[in-house]
Amino acid sequence: MNTEQLPIGNAPEPVALSHFPSGLHAVVWRNWTLVPTARLAKTIGTTPGNIKKLGTALGLPAPKRISADQWRRSALTIIRRNWHLLPYEQLLILLDWTPEKLAFTLQEDDFLYIKLGSHKPKCQTVRWQEPDAAAQKRTAELATIVKDSFPKKQEALFAFVKALEKPTKPRPNSRPNPFSPRFCYSYHALYGDPLLEKEADPYPDGYLARLAASGVDGVWMQAVLSNLAPNPWNPAASAHYEERLAGLRKLTERAKKHGIGVWLYCNEPRTLPLAAFAKMPDVKGITVGEHATLCTAVPAVRQYLTDAIASVCAAVPELAGFFSITYSENQTHCWSHGEGAKCPRCASRGAVASLTDVNTAIHAGLAKAGGKQKLIVWDWAWPDSVVADAILKLPRDVLFMSVSEWDLPIRRGGVATTVGEYSLSAVGPGPRATRHWALAKARGIKTVAKIQAANSWELSAVPYVPAVANTAKHAARLKSAQVDGLMLGWTLGGYPSPNLEVVAEIGQGASATDALHTVAHRWFGARDAAQIVAAWTAVSSAYEEFPFHIQTIYNTPFQHGPANLLWEKPTGYRATMVGFGYDDLNTWRAVYPPEIFIAQLRKVAEGFERGAQSLQHSSNPAVRTEAHLMEVVAIHFASVANQARFIKIRSTDTPERTKLLDDEAMLTRRLLTLQAQDCRIGFEASNQYYYVEMDLLEKLANLAHLKANG
Repeated sequence: MNTEQLPIGNAPEPVALSHFPSGLHAVVWRNWTLVPTARLAKTIGTTPGNIKKLGTALGLPAPKRISADQWRRSALTIIRRNWHLLPYEQLLILLDWTPEKLAFTLQEDDFLYIKLGSHKPKCQTVRWQEPDAAAQKRTAELATIVKDSFPKKQEALFAFVKALEKPTKPRPNSRPNPFSPRFCYSYHALYGDPLLEKEADPYPDGYLARLAASGVDGVWMQAVLSNLAPNPWNPAASAHYEERLAGLRKLTERAKKHGIGVWLYCNEPRTLPLAAFAKMPDVKGITVGEHATLCTAVPAVRQYLTDAIASVCAAVPELAGFFSITYSENQTHCWSHGEGAKCPRCASRGAVASLTDVNTAIHAGLAKAGGKQKLIVWDWAWPDSVVADAILKLPRDVLFMSVSEWDLPIRRGGVATTVGEYSLSAVGPGPRATRHWALAKARGIKTVAKIQAANSWELSAVPYVPAVANTAKHAARLKSAQVDGLMLGWTLGGYPSPNLEVVAEIGQGASATDALHTVAHRWFGARDAAQIVAAWTAVSSAYEEFPFHIQTIYNTPFQHGPANLLWEKPTGYRATMVGFGYDDLNTWRAVYPPEIFIAQLRKVAEGFERGAQSLQHSSNPAVRTEAHLMEVVAIHFASVANQARFIKIRSTDTPERTKLLDDEAMLTRRLLTLQAQDCRIGFEASNQYYYVEMDLLEKLANLAHLKANG
């Protein structure tokens, strides 16, 4: 493969970064703390000495050693920060990757290419050249910003990984918990091949022990079936499957010692390249670009799913089971994207038959292996027209899962809308889940609620949002609804937190109020428990003002907060899913008028700020850390409100514009200080670091430039 085969989309011009003297300065600045100096020098065709000389001129501290673990864990952060700076050829040198590895990452690593906008900006090659006088003058100005603001002391990036791996004593707990399973995703997992790569272990023992102490009894991982069992139509995909099974077996055995089961996410059958069907046209379903589906109307395809599932269960007897999604972003069965009418076999059978094919084939595999493992069937994105019939066709011993808050009606700032999913600000369950669970219960099928117990795409740049009272209220309502199990979050929210512990307490019979006080006492001590509960309750109430819309949570730069730059002129770029917010206010605000959108964010920010202030003078370090998390939440939402207002008035030179720039600088400096003290801030597993200190320092340079050129 070569770089010309990497995706480029419409190849737009990159955004202008006028606060830097040149693209060279931007590349050195953005990679200073993430990329080894020698690698950076090789990328732009110079010597490490020249890189250090330019870094010194910019006022940057001496470069630190980049460990192999940090290098591996920073790849997505490096790609994102260089997307508008370097062409593919140089990006590959910077990463020390092959085109194949980059292509795989862009396509498979949680939709990274979509997060980047589904296009690669047409960047010019950046080469070393000695800065001219004008560049040197601007470099000196940047050095002043660095000198004034660079943190004097910082917690190392990813230090939380080692902290979570440390052994911890199990917390004795003999009380049964009717909520089961209660499963979540790893807080720090790397996408890749963790069952082969020992250094990428998403669930070390210390972390499993901490999850168990938080009331978790299950964890989940992505799984592609052909990686775990022989695929007769794509044998190459099954290379090393025995080794992966051995790795999975060891993980399940380790997890069992902590009382934790391992669940696999099953999104099958995966499509194959068109060329693969040349010798097997009888199993081909619908064509999707350069791929086609394996048609589940064909008995051989269903038998493959059954046999593969059975072989995994037989090889990994301690596996808890699978959860299936039969409608998703990935094309799987012929009706999975609503286009089954294009298949001559599936057109007359309908969507229910196709999704039933998948679930019954998986279930048959579990039965073939002895029936020890369970199947959770998730109705994610099922069209309303299929639900009743699909539930009627489910085997009775599966568990049926629905997103609790989906379709929940809300009114924020006078604007009426409904929740899609990924909400901690809106407390479920909603009518969709309630309706679907009732249909499942009528058949004697156990039910599972998928929730976001600790954080969501409303804000995922903190290990947990301390709106713990909302979590408690949600768990209590699900207990009353007699839901059997809980998925505690998608790829976010797996940090051992008060939120997770409150859910466990409620599962064991506590009221929401008692659960809050019990967990607060456990985390912060008897003296501070009441004050913590009051703060949790106050910020939870403020969070219910959040201007929720599925478009808003995906596209507004909530995750980046102050790290999102301000733009003097419209960029013309569309905001991307948790990737780049740019200045696309119309997409950010969705159904909310601009002033209401801004006002609602300010209400949320002010509420979290008041919560932080109520705790910040405590002599208890744990209480001050909780105050800091509340403050980080406040900063993110206040910054996005500032950004939205700036976009409305940026063409004017007014006192309000100046005040906005000054306020944004204050928020940025404060976040810079807080992240230096707590390296969990700015991190989320599937996106890695949304921002590091150099991004926040760049924002200060960006603001200074706008103020000087207003």
